[in-house]
Amino acid sequence: MQMHDHRRLGRELGLFGTDPLIGAGLPYWLPDGATIRHTLEEYIRTAERRAGYQHVYSPVLGKRELYEISGHWSHYSDDMFPPMDLGGEQVVLRPSLCPHHAIIYRSRSHSYRELPLRMAEVGGMYRSEPSGVLGGLTRVRAIQLNDAHIFCTLEQVAEEAGGALAMIRQAYRDLGIVPAHYRLSLPGPGGKYVAAPELWERATALLTEVLDAAGVEYEAAEGEAAFYGPKIDVQIADPAGRESTLSTVQVDFHQPERFDLHYIGADGGRHRPVMVHRSIIGSVERAVAHLIERHGGAFPAWLAPTQVAVLPVSGDELPQAEDLVRRCAEHGLRAEVAAPEDGSLGARVRAARLVPYQAVIGAREAAAGQVALRLRDGRRLPALPAAEAVTRIRARVDARGTGLWHEDAPEGDPSPASRG
Repeated sequence: MQMHDHRRLGRELGLFGTDPLIGAGLPYWLPDGATIRHTLEEYIRTAERRAGYQHVYSPVLGKRELYEISGHWSHYSDDMFPPMDLGGEQVVLRPSLCPHHAIIYRSRSHSYRELPLRMAEVGGMYRSEPSGVLGGLTRVRAIQLNDAHIFCTLEQVAEEAGGALAMIRQAYRDLGIVPAHYRLSLPGPGGKYVAAPELWERATALLTEVLDAAGVEYEAAEGEAAFYGPKIDVQIADPAGRESTLSTVQVDFHQPERFDLHYIGADGGRHRPVMVHRSIIGSVERAVAHLIERHGGAFPAWLAPTQVAVLPVSGDELPQAEDLVRRCAEHGLRAEVAAPEDGSLGARVRAARLVPYQAVIGAREAAAGQVALRLRDGRRLPALPAAEAVTRIRARVDARGTGLWHEDAPEGDPSPASRG
């Protein structure tokens, strides 16, 4: 295993676990891991709301007929769990959210004035992965996907796909993720793709336009497209150099036709929308696995399970330490006391080495209502009033990114193009 293998670190840091009684590829989340997951999901939802997305919930089950219409049953059934017979109907654990969102879209009529309509969900889906490929959080059978579908006119596709790519790049800056490269995933030989050459060519041209406009270097890869259309894949690499796809933008002319989706145009007629599939961080499981390995457990301050470790030098400063934890909680910060009975001050500092901020309170700081802050990167700051320290930490957390203090340079775009 690599030094920053997320399976080892996940166990050591108490983030997630597995158990044979639950099953292979079905990890559970421990409190600190659940905190990271919740924070990440809320970050995405907030970013989506600001970008004009509407959030929905949809069930993880669907009738087999739903996936026959979408094309998943004929093109993707090897990766799906077998149907369950319920009340004379065959029901399937969904392998994707897009058919459900198509159904939600067509549940009422839409005018061209509503488009683009951006629909998002962090929802569960299931893949029948072989036992031999399962591992930690990177390959699992139960997935929480940060998914969204934009229903738009043909003229709006390039702008919407470009906006999705911009959201991906901003999320990577905030999370400290460096993509390995960008990929334009195209169809290859074989029968796993829907047959519509003109639509494939049109969708490919649109995604090529988006990549060129973004100024990122990319490579074309045959055989990596979704069965219904080409896509932009943002590739990441683990410490061993193994690549996987984290984020995607896809153009789909196929499912709007299969589900007979339409909108009423300015001419009063029925028109077919285009469906743009988009995932900012892909599956939550794979995103967290990559973040563990990327940061070695030293997560960006806004994402860290514990953001502030409060270290009273002796038992005499415990009241001030507990008061600081309460003050942090009132400001939405996650803080814990590392009490003197946990060891010497040096031992407690080492134990809290992954925590972004360590607030040391000795007799002098307690008397003055101050704290001495140590940053995770080794910097020590002059003593600050406790209220000011909390306010400044809160502001830095709200700024996202990977910087720890206000004078830190803002992070640049970590895309391959910006790295030259």
